Amino acid sequence: MFQGFSDSNSSMFQVSEFILMGFPGIHSWQHWLSLPLVLIYILALSANILILIIIKQEATLHQPMYHFLGILAVVDMGMATNIMPKILAILWFNAKAISLPECFLHMYVIHFFMFMESGLFVCMAIDRYVAICRPLHYPSIITDSFVVKATVFMALRNSLSTIPVPVLAAQRHYCSKNQIEHCLCSTLGVTSLSCDDRRINSVYQLSLAWTLMGSDLGLIIVSYALILHSVLSLNSAEAASKALSTCTSHLILILFFYTILVVLSITHSASKTVPLIPVLLNVLENIIPPALNPMVYALKNKELRQGSYKILNLDFKGH
Repeated sequence: MFQGFSDSNSSMFQVSEFILMGFPGIHSWQHWLSLPLVLIYILALSANILILIIIKQEATLHQPMYHFLGILAVVDMGMATNIMPKILAILWFNAKAISLPECFLHMYVIHFFMFMESGLFVCMAIDRYVAICRPLHYPSIITDSFVVKATVFMALRNSLSTIPVPVLAAQRHYCSKNQIEHCLCSTLGVTSLSCDDRRINSVYQLSLAWTLMGSDLGLIIVSYALILHSVLSLNSAEAASKALSTCTSHLILILFFYTILVVLSITHSASKTVPLIPVLLNVLENIIPPALNPMVYALKNKELRQGSYKILNLDFKGH
């Protein structure tokens, strides 16, 4: 798709490729970062694969809540795998060059997975809202069909709304500079090299973030406000505690995910003084949640713990 954009604008492009320099300010020793990054990546893949195996093999987990968790595991693996091969190629083999179409495609996939993660958090919040606030209607509302429809809707929403990001980037005039002080094809890093006006890119990027991420976060806040109101109205403290315990892991992951995004957006304003921080945060935003998500769910969810002990041939007694 992006090859067409590159061909149609070949007269405008003065550079044939971009050079991803890696982590700014530490180029001489950045290869040492590959060790922790590889460990986190392996942890993310193995933990999410384990989650998928547990959900598949345990008949008691064939429920909408766990179906969403399985889809989240797939998205997490895609998010991490989209960036890690290129980062490791830069750190290990000094393979910094990336073609223009490949860079724009890379940019598109990064945005897609990020928005997909946010959309799945919304689906999971709705699932918990119905389970706690409308328990009698839960079996008729949150069905396997609902899971499929919600996932397809989120995938279509994110794939279509993200297309203008690389398309607009491909329309810019890259006349001389081609070195990106980043290890990813970030929109800001790429368009900052253009020689013409890039305001439309910034405006669309900002409006997309506010429209998708903002609406997702708003729905999540409303869902949990209603859940909290419902739980606090329960006469039994034990029932209230049990209801909240099912949401704890979800809330931890949501807070972590959106906190990093907020910090990342704030640090971009300080990127000229300390350019390493936003770049490092951008990378961590794509690999820490995939590693953290399955571990938090496995630790906080008894059924997943039981399934993991069974898969790993451990004795669940006493846990």
